[in-house]
Amino acid sequence: MAHTEQFVTAGVTEPVGRMREFRSRWPSEDGVAVFNRVYLAVTEEVGRRIDAGEFPDRGAAVTLGVLFARRYLTAVERAESGARPPACWRPLFRYRRHPGVRTIQFALAGINAHIGHDLALAVVDSCEALGCEPADLEDEFDRVGEILTVMEERVREDLMPGPDLLETAGPLTHLLGSWSLDRARDGAWSAARLLWNVRRLPDLAGEFTEGLDRAVGLVGRCLLTPWA
Repeated sequence: MAHTEQFVTAGVTEPVGRMREFRSRWPSEDGVAVFNRVYLAVTEEVGRRIDAGEFPDRGAAVTLGVLFARRYLTAVERAESGARPPACWRPLFRYRRHPGVRTIQFALAGINAHIGHDLALAVVDSCEALGCEPADLEDEFDRVGEILTVMEERVREDLMPGPDLLETAGPLTHLLGSWSLDRARDGAWSAARLLWNVRRLPDLAGEFTEGLDRAVGLVGRCLLTPWA
């Protein structure tokens, strides 16, 4: 529980600081930098709302927020050290400089990896840290999800191709429209509950986690289909 007390005291300061550092050293057109800007804005907004008392359980909200962010930060560390990040993140790191991938594709591919895979594992991590059940974190999960939904809407509004790219926007719009944040969140919640219930069966839990990682990575690869 000592780690939990540290989370509550520091809030989301640690992950925000790390993401600001990434922003300062990556070129703005880099695909991982595109996602990092979106996620930094989300994390800052979560921090503001926690400080404003909008989450009923501050400790649970901070713990979930920090452990969730650390999944992304660890993926960056692994990629930059030459190690392999989780399969869900590999397409984004592989295609981060591809000139035929649009900005919105980078943003949604990162959101897909983080929500589809990392969020489920972060819920389990948080339950272990807090000594609670997933149901005890459902309010915090839903409130974070509401913020993510608003941010995704802004991403689509701000980053969708303009009229000058109308020729490619048809199939691109079809591709990006096939991915849903709401469905990804629902899937993450179901996966978290399943993982929690099989946590004492490590072989089964590991097999499920590996399959989830690969499946989310496949969706990410499709989202990053080059258009030029």
